[in-house]
Amino acid sequence: MIIDLHTHSLPYSYDSDLTPSEVVELCKQAGLDGVCLTEHDEFWEKQDLIKLGREHDLLVLPGVELSTDIGHILVFGVDSYAFGMHRAEFVREVVNREGGFMILAHPYREKSTHLIFKSSLEELHLNAAFELVDALEYFNGRSTDRENQISRELGERLNLKGSGGSDAHKRGDIPSYATYFDRDIHNLEELVAELKTGRFRPVDLRHRGAEKWR
Repeated sequence: MIIDLHTHSLPYSYDSDLTPSEVVELCKQAGLDGVCLTEHDEFWEKQDLIKLGREHDLLVLPGVELSTDIGHILVFGVDSYAFGMHRAEFVREVVNREGGFMILAHPYREKSTHLIFKSSLEELHLNAAFELVDALEYFNGRSTDRENQISRELGERLNLKGSGGSDAHKRGDIPSYATYFDRDIHNLEELVAELKTGRFRPVDLRHRGAEKWR
């Protein structure tokens, strides 16, 4: 099944032009099987999104995009903000305790990228951003093709699994990228479990849509 793991909506994400219902409907129209609302440092109640999903007949799950000292991190399986989550090491502790999953979002957007190719794999492993997370976001709908290519190449070199997400803030952002899961997912617990197994991969929906990946 195909899920967009990275979207934003009003009022929790102040920079989005989309309501939660609009995000869900855009994903449904694109042929996706589910969507995660990952607001900026704000947490949805699971029951609210279950209700939203029933209204639109689509799987809707909560996540969050945390702003940390090593960049933006998508977190799944944690249900509330705690003081200290601006530090990635603390987020790692919380995620370990709660049994969640961490994905480094758009790792190299708007940053100098030539240093990656001048670094050895050993030197890259010294980067805390890669040591603390479980996976990288290979494909991000608001990143350039070059940035996405570099994120994927880096993840492969570091043996980190990759996800895809639209990072939607406006109508034109969906469809772009999403994540394909080998097994069906019905709730947040199953999403986290499948992320931990590594049975997922990013998919490009920009040209032929979700049906290409069935």
